[in-house]
Amino acid sequence: MSLSGFQKMRRLVLALIISLAFLTLLFVASAGSSEMHEGVEVAGLILIGAGIIGRLWCTAYIGGRKAAEIVETGPYAMTRNPLYFFSSIAAAGVGAQTGSILLALVFGIGCMLAFHFVILREETFLRGQFNAAYEEYCRRVPRFFPSIGLFQTPETVAIRPDRLYLTLKDGLMFLAAIPAFEAIEYFQTTGILTPVLHLY
Repeated sequence: MSLSGFQKMRRLVLALIISLAFLTLLFVASAGSSEMHEGVEVAGLILIGAGIIGRLWCTAYIGGRKAAEIVETGPYAMTRNPLYFFSSIAAAGVGAQTGSILLALVFGIGCMLAFHFVILREETFLRGQFNAAYEEYCRRVPRFFPSIGLFQTPETVAIRPDRLYLTLKDGLMFLAAIPAFEAIEYFQTTGILTPVLHLY
């Protein structure tokens, strides 16, 4: 599979996770108090914002260059897959829009697991593309969870606006969860939908 194929797969995984989550949550509600519910939703909004900003930060460093060179600065100095890391943070924020801490964890961890298989296939491609240089990068930089002490950045970064716009468009899928889950919550409180499971 080409690198563009992997990127299409990444967007498909994101869309699938959010679609399945939406269908599942038609029948799930928060078991916490009203204050807890609102607090978890606010925390989730912060996570979604952090995830979107983090994804834009990653794209600023690597947009359009992944198949041409090994990017080892900015977020890519701390983890080999920062885009997927920030996507998982945003996914946890989506889960938190239900008001459930447990569902926030399920969404975040589920996203990490889904991306794990995409990462493994990408690594095979990149090893074939860059050989020993990529192996050295793998030896120094963790696969997923960032090591902040490794951070380094050049004085200048060449940014491709078209890549930033595409990443922002992808990120809007996370924000779309907010009105969708508010609608579900409204239908549940008015009795149109009956939740069969309540989670903290």
